[in-house]
Amino acid sequence: MRLLKLVPDNTNIRFLKLRIPFLVISLLLIAASWALVLTKGINYGVDFAGGQEVQVTFTDMDQAPVGDLRASVAELGFGSPVVQEFGAPNVVSIRVPLPENVEDTPGAATEIGNQVIAAINQDYDNVRADSNQTVSGKVAGEFRESAVIALLAAMLAVALYIWIRFEWQFGAGALFALFHDVSLTLGLFSLFQLEFSLQIIAAILTIIGYSLNDTIVVYDRIRENLKKYRKMQLVELLDLSINETLARTVMTSLTLLVALVPLLLFGPASLFGLIAAITFGLFVGTYSSVYLAAPVLIWLGVTSDSFVPQETEADKQERKAREAEAEGRV
Repeated sequence: MRLLKLVPDNTNIRFLKLRIPFLVISLLLIAASWALVLTKGINYGVDFAGGQEVQVTFTDMDQAPVGDLRASVAELGFGSPVVQEFGAPNVVSIRVPLPENVEDTPGAATEIGNQVIAAINQDYDNVRADSNQTVSGKVAGEFRESAVIALLAAMLAVALYIWIRFEWQFGAGALFALFHDVSLTLGLFSLFQLEFSLQIIAAILTIIGYSLNDTIVVYDRIRENLKKYRKMQLVELLDLSINETLARTVMTSLTLLVALVPLLLFGPASLFGLIAAITFGLFVGTYSSVYLAAPVLIWLGVTSDSFVPQETEADKQERKAREAEAEGRV
């Protein structure tokens, strides 16, 4: 039985022929994404914008009805709630956004929490309210700062790792590709005003991991081919390396899409932002590995002899001594 090959062995697509137009398009998309973020802003969820947090325990249940709670609390009109298990399966934490200026009105935020508790008591018996507290905007701001630091640290660690494993040009290329992927993801959330929460930070870190994985595979093949084909033009060598890893890239992407698309179309609403971010990141991560990470090496000065060991002065003297000895024997 013949195996199905999505990418034929003799595939020879000239990817780098369009490297300049795609670079221009990528730079424009990055600029547009940040323009959206700075002008339209990000629709922060309760994690990053603050809100009212209520914790309740379902004393007569082994498992809290998280899905039903999310729907019933949303009907109160305070915005999209965050409902999560907290410590035990029958204990939940419910966070709802607060209207503007509510924190400045004494007791207003607590009253919103009381309304959430009353709505739950109306639908369920034996519910114990454990806490009703306000998550201030200051605390939410600290969450935002921590999230930004986490993303920057991840990107810099990735660049440092690739710099150590390859050369500095490869680290810079990977960092540029990651910056492109994160920027376009933020632009997507700003454009459609999708809720930006801690889940999305996890999604962006996942995108960084996927893009890095794909980039390293391409870079590793480029390094091997630089040692193997020392006289090949760099553009041809990069095209060859991308084509040789194309089957692996296509199979990985399709496998992930098989899992992501059903969740995107039929999954719960609470996971839509997370799955949308990862699905979008899958496409931009694959694109950046091919059309950004590889061509950047040309502009950063990588040549066909970049990985050829340089002959030291001691090596030259030793070689000349061997040559003189060989001539004396003749």
